[in-house]
Amino acid sequence: MTSVSPYDGVRSVVLGVDALDTGRMTAAWASDEADRRGLPLRLVHAVPSLFREFRPFDQGRYHKALRERADQALDRAARAAWERHPGLALTTEVTEELPALALCRESAYAELVVLGSRRLNRLQEAMSVYSVAVPVSAQSHCPVVVVRDPEHVTQDPPYVVLGVDGSPSSAAAVDFAFDLAAERRAALRVLWVWQRPPVGNLDDDATTEILRRLLFESTAGRRELHPDVAVTHELVHGHPVEELGAASEHALAVVVGRRGGGGFTGMRLGSVPHGLLHRAHCPVITVPASPG
Repeated sequence: MTSVSPYDGVRSVVLGVDALDTGRMTAAWASDEADRRGLPLRLVHAVPSLFREFRPFDQGRYHKALRERADQALDRAARAAWERHPGLALTTEVTEELPALALCRESAYAELVVLGSRRLNRLQEAMSVYSVAVPVSAQSHCPVVVVRDPEHVTQDPPYVVLGVDGSPSSAAAVDFAFDLAAERRAALRVLWVWQRPPVGNLDDDATTEILRRLLFESTAGRRELHPDVAVTHELVHGHPVEELGAASEHALAVVVGRRGGGGFTGMRLGSVPHGLLHRAHCPVITVPASPG
């Protein structure tokens, strides 16, 4: 394997490699997407440079140990990718910075970032330098797939879940979900989840009629581009995270748009994708809004 600059004009699929364990399902997602798109797979491992300060008297040996562990993790991930797709173009990178910062930088030159996810609670997520999924999903320049291992059981025939709400941030997610469903030969379940306001009077029948029209409008034009994708539209009353999480139980993936920008916090990600990272049963794909 060789390390190359990501700034050579060739876009890639980036896999964030965990030194402790990059699950086989995570490596499979990344290598499948790279192979399908005809792009190289770029394996990236980041070592937080602040760890060197723990051994000021022995930085050389400590740094060597970290580098050896990183190389071993990259080798494992590369073998998993090549077992699935022999001959796949593959490069590696070890960088000394916080993992989330490294992957966000890489995302500017990628078509897709794929990550595994440790099950951290929200306090651990806020305090740990290893909390990667939330900040990368919130700040990435390209779509991010967060995969949990072990593999969950998918339904046959397969389906993809798409959450929409009529906002500009969900438009790019619609395009991504249709492309994914077409490429994976899966059906597409489009869900619009709404909640009744806590105060005030609301005509449920009129509201339902309006929301149902907006639901169908959210996918207008895409079905003509992907005539082979079987699409269902579902208007659901409830909490978006709970309803999308339930729908994801046997899905290939759940796709949502990303709100906001700037800042390295989960709040910038938006409450629904943030919640799904904790609650979904399948890979969660967060898609940033298209520029302009």
